[in-house]
Amino acid sequence: MTVSEYNKCVDHFSDGVYRFILKNIKDEDNTKDIVQESFMRLWNKRKNVVFAKAKTYIFTTAYHVMIDIIRKNKYSTGYSEYYENVMTVDNQFSDLHEILNEALEKLPVIQRTVILLRDYEGYSYKEIGKITELKEPQVKVYIYRARMFLKKYIGSLDRVI
Repeated sequence: MTVSEYNKCVDHFSDGVYRFILKNIKDEDNTKDIVQESFMRLWNKRKNVVFAKAKTYIFTTAYHVMIDIIRKNKYSTGYSEYYENVMTVDNQFSDLHEILNEALEKLPVIQRTVILLRDYEGYSYKEIGKITELKEPQVKVYIYRARMFLKKYIGSLDRVI
């Protein structure tokens, strides 16, 4: 990868990586650090990374750096806590975006990650598997579980309107 290709990667992918990480950890400072670390790693490996694969490389790197920080700071939610969370919401919301963000926050990290990669960033199941180091069937299961939780959590659109 040339310097100009690297600069294109920064221009094209930095906002997407930032949004993806911020949606997962909700901490702007750590998000900026993760994005910067990811692009530093891309720079260090630029001779080995083909420009066409740079987007996948940067998202994969950002995901792994994020997981390392989550483990370090013990932000992760265990499965037992996931099932103990309230599965429905009694609040009245006026904004679908607001309720979706609240619902996404309740998901375990891996489910939130695969949902964001699939529905927000548009990655295929295969690409998500490469990024998260999961097998494609596992990715599908996590996405299914996350969507079922979101559906149950949101319940009816009558709450939103």
